[in-house]
Amino acid sequence: MDLTSSTQEIPDAPLVPRHIAIIMDGNGRWATSRYLPRVTGHVKGVEAVRGVVQACAERGVQFLTLFAFSSENWRRPAEEVSMLMRLFVSALEREVKRMHANNIRLKIVGDLTRFDSNLQKMIEEAQVHTAANTGLTLTVCANYGGRWDVMQATQKMMAAMPGITDFSEEDLARHLVMAYAPEPDLFIRTGGEQRISNFLLWQLAYAELYFTDTYWPDFDAASLDAAILSYQQRERRFGRTSAQVQEVRKAS
Repeated sequence: MDLTSSTQEIPDAPLVPRHIAIIMDGNGRWATSRYLPRVTGHVKGVEAVRGVVQACAERGVQFLTLFAFSSENWRRPAEEVSMLMRLFVSALEREVKRMHANNIRLKIVGDLTRFDSNLQKMIEEAQVHTAANTGLTLTVCANYGGRWDVMQATQKMMAAMPGITDFSEEDLARHLVMAYAPEPDLFIRTGGEQRISNFLLWQLAYAELYFTDTYWPDFDAASLDAAILSYQQRERRFGRTSAQVQEVRKAS
């Protein structure tokens, strides 16, 4: 697996994104706009996940990373947080067998210590069950924050290299929770907001950003294709000039 750093070297720029990262925004507003309870929007959001996972696998995307619950989402009303936790459990119960049957590897990353022991056990069992699968790697970020990720990686790096003060980017990167995956090529945020909200701060350094007003429950295969088409129309220079990019393309 090519884990080239986009700030240290020039990575490949594949026509189909190798890694897509998504902030799934707009579940609550989707429901509110239809005079439905917010929980209905989150349930529909899980259904949208199923469709997008399948669409990514069919299009040759190798890694899909979804922001399910941020470290800041604990600030939401307690009733909604409790409902999200129950939905997380039920989704694991229903979807893991389906993912395994479709050769999908599931990874769940973040500060999982805040979840109750039953949910932590389910997460561990789901990851073990799908660990040997060789198709799409689906990563779900739960109780995750980009700053937390950099901080925990820094602490692990310093513990692993005591007495060292001259660290490299590679030294830290190997301790990030997604050190197993290449940097995202394409970042998508649904729901109309245009910010990255503490998601994959290190990894998104040179990702192409795509924002859509579509609420997550309505984001489907056609929506994914529109995002990929936008990505394919970008010139990914990684700090080079357009002329240099053209020379590289000619040489290849």
